[in-house]
Amino acid sequence: MRFSQDLGSYANVIRAYGAGELRINDTLYGGAVIVSASTLVSEPDIRDLSQLLAIDPSRILALDPELILLGTGPRQTFPPPGFGGQFLRAGIGVEVMDTGAACRTFNVLAADQRRVVALLLV
Repeated sequence: MRFSQDLGSYANVIRAYGAGELRINDTLYGGAVIVSASTLVSEPDIRDLSQLLAIDPSRILALDPELILLGTGPRQTFPPPGFGGQFLRAGIGVEVMDTGAACRTFNVLAADQRRVVALLLV
């Protein structure tokens, strides 16, 4: 699926997803990414949900999100129990969905200038 959207006042737009890759702005990513409106961090070593606990939560918290979207690949699958708790304790909501839904939701919320961070698995 391809997206087309005006950049407006934010920098990162998810342009396409599928076939094991994400296109954010004009760059293709073949592994996981952490993306906010202004920051993009590639996580090529994270390939599936079992590896999520390897991500230091302070890296995501440093982006000051009000909401975290977790895109789990082609299907919605829930992460290991310890993953979301650290964010919920900080008062930050975590929504789990398939990566396509997370991409669409990220673009809408970022365009609305919400402090959203998406952790997307391909």
